Amino acid sequence: MIYTYLGPAGTFTEAALLQVPDARTSERIPAANVNAALEKVRSGAADAAMVPIENSVEGGVSTTLDAIATGDALQIVTEALVPITFVLAVRENIDSLEQIRTVSTHGHAWAQCRGWAESNIPQAEFVPASSTAAGAIALLDGESNHDAAICSPLVAQERGLKVLREEIEDYKGAVTRFILVTRPGPIPAPTGIDKSTVILPLAEDRPGALMEILEQFVVRGVNLSRIESRPTGEGMGRYFFSVDVDGHVAQARVADALTGLHRVCPDLRFLGSYPAAAGLTSAVDAHNSDEAFNRAQSWVGGLRERLLG
Repeated sequence: MIYTYLGPAGTFTEAALLQVPDARTSERIPAANVNAALEKVRSGAADAAMVPIENSVEGGVSTTLDAIATGDALQIVTEALVPITFVLAVRENIDSLEQIRTVSTHGHAWAQCRGWAESNIPQAEFVPASSTAAGAIALLDGESNHDAAICSPLVAQERGLKVLREEIEDYKGAVTRFILVTRPGPIPAPTGIDKSTVILPLAEDRPGALMEILEQFVVRGVNLSRIESRPTGEGMGRYFFSVDVDGHVAQARVADALTGLHRVCPDLRFLGSYPAAAGLTSAVDAHNSDEAFNRAQSWVGGLRERLLG
């Protein structure tokens, strides 16, 4: 296997990738951004890509949501959760917070440390970086334009960076969710604790359009663990919905919901069913169990056999 991930080395994304059983002994290629990582998979340059999709503080990662919703089809085969903590790394010639004029990191990391920054380095200007590791590694480059970086403890340790403060995140216990993406292929077998992800374009902006989509899940007892709207880029009022549901396509209630969705939203994109990292599952009412669906289908089948001619 050849893996790619949002690099450079030492990012939280690489930490997520290292949770994959064979990743440590396989080739790992860092990518400059999410789109580049996914394109390596689409082109065949890599077998799988690990990218961030959701954060417990900031919500969905828009770059990833947009990239997997368009272009050649991709498939999610597993997910990983990584607890997030940050340190403030600085240039060697900086010894106090008062000396910091610019600080670089990824936008999601900045959002998770903004409160600390406003209280401790209010004079510092935020300089966006493609990843937390990229902003930190740039401190070693004499031509970079910032004094400090917010990054993971791992990258600071591996690169020998000077750390001025630790645990600077505003929300203790924050977690980022990552997905491992491949080209379309076999769907992992159900484990009993699974998720499925679909992209649902809103074909027509009219009253009840979203309700028509949501009721496909509601009437079958399928729980939504995440739903986010994203603009398609085709004009104002044009959106698609990125949805995670609890369950596997092998389960009757999920398969039946997808059947209903395909009727009202034929351009939907199924991104896969895969094991849920959190290990949590929602309760399923008896009338939404596989057995209940099978009994109902058998009953209707008996009626149809009685049709004349």
